[in-house]
Amino acid sequence: MSAGDLELRLFGDIVVIRNGERLALPQSKKTRALLAYLALKGAPERRERLCEIFWQVPDDPRGSLRWSLSKLRGIVNDESAARIKADRERAAFDTSGVHVDYLDFQSTVDRLDDLDTADLIKLADRYSGELMAGLDLPNQPEFETFLLVHREKARAMRAALLRAIVARLGEDHSARADRLYELIEIEPYDIDLHGALITALAQVGRNKEASRQVRLSKEALNGVDGIDLGLLDAALMAKPSATRVSSGQAAIINRTDGGASEAPLGRQDIRFCKTADGVQIAYATVGSGPPLVKTANWLNHLEFDWESPVWRHFFRAFSADRTLIRYDERGNGLSDWRVKDFSFDSLVTDLEAVVEATGIDQFPLLGISQGCAVAVEYAARYPEKVSKLVLFGGYARGWRVGRGEKVIADTEAMITLIKSGWGKDDPAFRQLFASLFMPDAPPENHQWFNELQRMTTSPENAAQLLEALGLVNVYDRLSLIKAPTLVAHARGDLRVPFDFGRELAACIPDARFVALETNNHLMPEGDPAWPRFYEAVRSFLDE
Repeated sequence: MSAGDLELRLFGDIVVIRNGERLALPQSKKTRALLAYLALKGAPERRERLCEIFWQVPDDPRGSLRWSLSKLRGIVNDESAARIKADRERAAFDTSGVHVDYLDFQSTVDRLDDLDTADLIKLADRYSGELMAGLDLPNQPEFETFLLVHREKARAMRAALLRAIVARLGEDHSARADRLYELIEIEPYDIDLHGALITALAQVGRNKEASRQVRLSKEALNGVDGIDLGLLDAALMAKPSATRVSSGQAAIINRTDGGASEAPLGRQDIRFCKTADGVQIAYATVGSGPPLVKTANWLNHLEFDWESPVWRHFFRAFSADRTLIRYDERGNGLSDWRVKDFSFDSLVTDLEAVVEATGIDQFPLLGISQGCAVAVEYAARYPEKVSKLVLFGGYARGWRVGRGEKVIADTEAMITLIKSGWGKDDPAFRQLFASLFMPDAPPENHQWFNELQRMTTSPENAAQLLEALGLVNVYDRLSLIKAPTLVAHARGDLRVPFDFGRELAACIPDARFVALETNNHLMPEGDPAWPRFYEAVRSFLDE
């Protein structure tokens, strides 16, 4: 580094180094978190927005922000550069000449094939530890969302790096085993990694360790659907003389997408638009080809969803040969949280704004769960825009409209529970939603879905949104649909009864109906009904 250059390390405890000397940082966790946020933001941020993210308190948030910025100036500014740049409206951290390890790692992961094995190993040793360790701010949900997203990205990048190393190590089974241990910590539900580790241990005669690993792997994977634990016993039978990895294992290890799919997801382009009532809506596009618009459903987050096992197979499949357009509706995800109107009409307004912002004239429209009613209303209002309509797991009438006293009482109790426990660390009550949406999904999906709910919105917004969904009623709009329509519904759906899907299909002129043999409202990738659903939708769209 030349004089005046800085190094900002975000893996592990946040560290600032100038000319080889570690600089003292403020004790204030929020000030250190602000430094990390501005470094990764890479653009000026409004002071008002920074106060919302870091100081949701009735005291003097602007004063707290000024204090933190002054402390950071004393650390990162020097005679060669004023890196903290702030005016009356905005603040930024100019990272020119600053080596930020997370950003360096991000650029390196895209060219792993160009590096030799020794360099890959150095990178793995350098980029270890939890990203921004100790910077959790439990009472600041927007920063927690930011932190979780970047930690997940760091986890995926490290997994890609470790897979590249394992693939390079070839016959050095002992070294491969050590790296596979690290990979399994990141991806605990990948049976192929467990099997590869057991085989590697057996190859070098670490038999006691291999036998112990079989037991530990079975305990870790027990109860995960679609997994044959007998594969672990077979992996233990590898002879020490064997030196080659099977083609199946090589294909698994050489994957660099985190182990959950056959091909990595493309890069999504996130932008923002405003609705007629002034709410800022985040939307994303990914893929190429003709457009496919997906309406928002119960709690989305464009970035958090992107890496989750709940949704990534879905996004990969429907962006393979199309431009998939999706968005976070008001009150959750990257869209504005502070909104007053959660009415059904306002949810349709969100979709209208996204369609206008993208500039597309005609497109197929996909609705899932609550998004089906929004899709129906939009298709009824704009028949010239919707070329085809796909509805999965949806309903025409909300939980207050003709559902019976028990359903109303149960949902009202759920709303009370949301208000009291949504943001707490104990996920027990959020597990209720996971068990309703995907009862037969792997534990990993439940964990992701629980975190998705907690990090995607506030308890107040979740309660208001669920209350608003009770009043949905597009039953009289079904007969107005002009677009060819495909309706699919899970026969054992615990969230939205099967009959609700049949009602949609019966009332939309000439609609096709596909019954799916599953209990999952949201199908995991391993659900046997998932490929049937995908093929039905793809065939319908390609007609």
